[in-house]
Amino acid sequence: MSYNFDEVIDRSNTGSMKWDFYKRYFEEEEIIPMWVADMDFRAPEPVIEAVEKVARFGIYGYTEETESYRKAVVEWLKRRHNWAIKIEWLHYSPGVVPALHWIIRRFAHPGDKVILQPPVYYPFFEAVNTGGCHVVNNPLKQVGDSYQMDFEDLEKKIDDRVKMIILCSPHNPAGRVWSREELTRLGEICLKHNVLVVSDEIHGDLLLNGSKHLPFASISEEFALNSITCYGPTKTFNLAGLQISNIIIPNPLLASEFKITLENNDMPRPNIFAAAAAEAAYRHGDQWLEEVLVYFEKNHALVREFIKDNIPEIKVTTAEATYLAWLDCRGLGFDSGELNKFMEKKAGLGLSQGSFFGEGGEGFVRMNLGTPRTVVEEALHKLEQAVDSFCR
Repeated sequence: MSYNFDEVIDRSNTGSMKWDFYKRYFEEEEIIPMWVADMDFRAPEPVIEAVEKVARFGIYGYTEETESYRKAVVEWLKRRHNWAIKIEWLHYSPGVVPALHWIIRRFAHPGDKVILQPPVYYPFFEAVNTGGCHVVNNPLKQVGDSYQMDFEDLEKKIDDRVKMIILCSPHNPAGRVWSREELTRLGEICLKHNVLVVSDEIHGDLLLNGSKHLPFASISEEFALNSITCYGPTKTFNLAGLQISNIIIPNPLLASEFKITLENNDMPRPNIFAAAAAEAAYRHGDQWLEEVLVYFEKNHALVREFIKDNIPEIKVTTAEATYLAWLDCRGLGFDSGELNKFMEKKAGLGLSQGSFFGEGGEGFVRMNLGTPRTVVEEALHKLEQAVDSFCR
């Protein structure tokens, strides 16, 4: 490996949300923060060089996305996912979550319904609610150590007020990579009932153990015209602080409506460093990504084997993508409030509460494994000691 992901980098006093501001979210002074989904690894060297080049130039005026950047996105999607998109389908957003807020406001009206598939990334709920819409839960079915969509329940819950579904693909926090069959059935149901598919594919590059991500809109022209894909380099290359994402809209009518929404909200231009960093990542980041994915696989394997051997009360969901571990802690016998206090105050871990992710998340926690292995090992040993002292 040419990148050293074992290096423990002190992120304190850098304005890090995870490391400097966790006290806003946790009561304990000394915890290992493994909650917010960014990595504790430096970005690829070509990205750092691109940012340094912009910084050294010394003029930080208004910028727009360049044609070169857009071409880099197109080439990346073709190379990594065999998805041939057109440059004109691309629209800038500072992030997927802001884009979801704008999409809901444009393509649904207050009082309409939006389907979510919990347990799922919790900002989805806020986006629906602040848009004046109602969440319709289509919970995933837990099958063994994985999850499946419940299509019968989905069709039962669609009525004339349901305007869209937000698909999480790959799924956060469950780590599922949806199959062609699953996505096709979902797409056919949504076409039948005129339900817009908004597909959050921000984790689409973070694939484990040979899994293949299939962009929803790549399956058919009909699906493409009935979908909006939210994608970007931020999770893939640890660029969240640069605030850039790509909203991909093949349908020109939907694209025109989305542009109007951006204009009405005075959407900011890209950060001057963002497009340069993202283009460098897409053009020169393949090796870094391949290496970090191997590292994630080993971190996931470590968690799976350690918990199986030492904390059998906890079950680990099989992750096909992401650097997030979804842990079923119901065997510890706590309710959600007690579990969160246990993890923080007894185990000394700052984890994402499963209840945040909606129906089916109670009794679970999400652990961020995008960190050096020694940190993961320390967290596992602290968890084992806490379970041994307070649960047995």
